[in-house]
Parts: sequence; structure tokens; C-alpha cells
Amino acid sequence: MMKKMFLKLFLLCLWHLVGVFGDELKSVRERRSVTLNSGLTEIMDGDLIQWRFFNTSIAEINKRFDSMTVYDDVLDGRFRDRLKLDDQTGSLTIRYTTTEHTGRYELQINSVSKSFNLTVLPRLPVPVISSNSTNCSSSSSSSYCSLLCSVVNVGHVTLSWYKGNSLLSSISVSDLSISLSLPLEVEYQDNNTYSCVLNNPISNQTRHLDISQLCHTCSDSEHCCGYTEAVIRLVLSALVGVATAILLVYDIRSRRAEQDQAHIHTSENIEESEADAEL
Repeated sequence: MMKKMFLKLFLLCLWHLVGVFGDELKSVRERRSVTLNSGLTEIMDGDLIQWRFFNTSIAEINKRFDSMTVYDDVLDGRFRDRLKLDDQTGSLTIRYTTTEHTGRYELQINSVSKSFNLTVLPRLPVPVISSNSTNCSSSSSSSYCSLLCSVVNVGHVTLSWYKGNSLLSSISVSDLSISLSLPLEVEYQDNNTYSCVLNNPISNQTRHLDISQLCHTCSDSEHCCGYTEAVIRLVLSALVGVATAILLVYDIRSRRAEQDQAHIHTSENIEESEADAEL
């Protein structure tokens, strides 16, 4: 009995020190379960254990009255059918977590308190890799393709480009519900494996790059061109066609005029000859 009392006093002192130095940090992926440990191995007679979420009571064990209560309906029912109390240790398990369960939890055992800061990380979407054909370029030695890796509705993540196992570039955010995009320019003839990786502290999603599907090489006699250059070429081709048609019409009309002049001159000569013969 004395040993249990000594252990309890030691744990209470430890909880007090944790409260001084800060909250215990916990993180879990969305839809998973997480347990906030009380640190007790056994609840003693007369103990009062209370759990709060942002100062709102969500669960309680009162050994004086041998009762255990979970408050499902508080905070718009976000904890309904999700809380489980351990009747031996007083630890609290939150099941099927969502981002609404992110926040500060406080455990109070009699007059001593301990706090937890829980972060529920949302499920990560798979990154999307797209190519921007208008930025496709070529030179006599090599060709390049501009790519973009993007994700939406993420928070507390890092988005990175890798070439094999080597990190090329990355960007990190700590805000929820944000969209991210990370550009990359690769060489068409490069046979190395590229991938875009989205990760947070406990999980990741990877999208590998298929250059043959997203980038189209330029032949030696051709050059990749953007939309603007294609329009200019089309307009120039149309102008050349119109100019050719105008020259052709002008040539036909000129020949017809020459033929008409020749016909008139011949008719005049015949009329003069007939007049001379009558005289």
C-alpha cells in the first residue's frame, strides 16, 4: 500500500513538472485512434479524474461514487460515439478522429493537472503532375519540358520534387486548407526517375513522373512552339496564300487585256484593207 502511495505521489509530481514545461504533444492521422495516457497504473479510491477539451468537460471518473461518464453531446456532438475511458487507468481514447478534434486537452486528477496538445492531420491527397506545353522549349543540343506538381486542401505539409533519391526542391506550409504548386523543368532525354512527394510528420503520398506521357520531344527539323508562335505562323501562311491569289488574278486579267488589245488591232487592219480594195 505504501509503495502504491509513493508511486502515485511521484507521478503527481511528474505531471506537475510537465504542466510547467508545456503540453505533451500528440499527432494522429485522420480517421485513426489516439490515446491520451493518464500515466496512472491504477485509479485509487476517492480519485476524481476529469477530461476537458478547451475548458469543456468531455469525460469523468468519480471513484467516490463509483461512476464513469462520457459527455457525448457537448460541442455540437463532435465526440459522439468516439470517446472511450479506461476504467483502470483513466486514459482517454479518441476513435475515428477528424480535424475537429485538434486542440488542447486537459486531464485533472484531484488537484493536479496535465495537458495534451493534439494535432489531427488530414488524409493526404495524391499530388497531380501536369505539363505546360506553352513553356516547351528546344535548342540544338537538348529539349526541356516545364512541369507543375500541385495539391489542394492540405495543411502542415511539405511538397517536394525528387530525382531518384535526391531532393531537388521543396516547399512547406503550416496552414490548413491551402493549395500548393511546385514547378520543375526536366530534360526530355533524361532517363532518370522523377517523383513528386507530399508528406506530413506521419504519412506521405507520392506521384511518379512519366516523361513520355507528359513531354513530347522535338525532332531535329522541328521546333517546339507555343500557342502564340503557332498563331503567327498560321497568319503568315494565310497572308502568303492571299498574296498568291491576288498575283494570279492580276496575271489572268493582264493576259486577257493583252488578248483584247490584239484582237482590236487585228480587226482594225482588216477594215482598212477592205476599204482600200473598194477604192
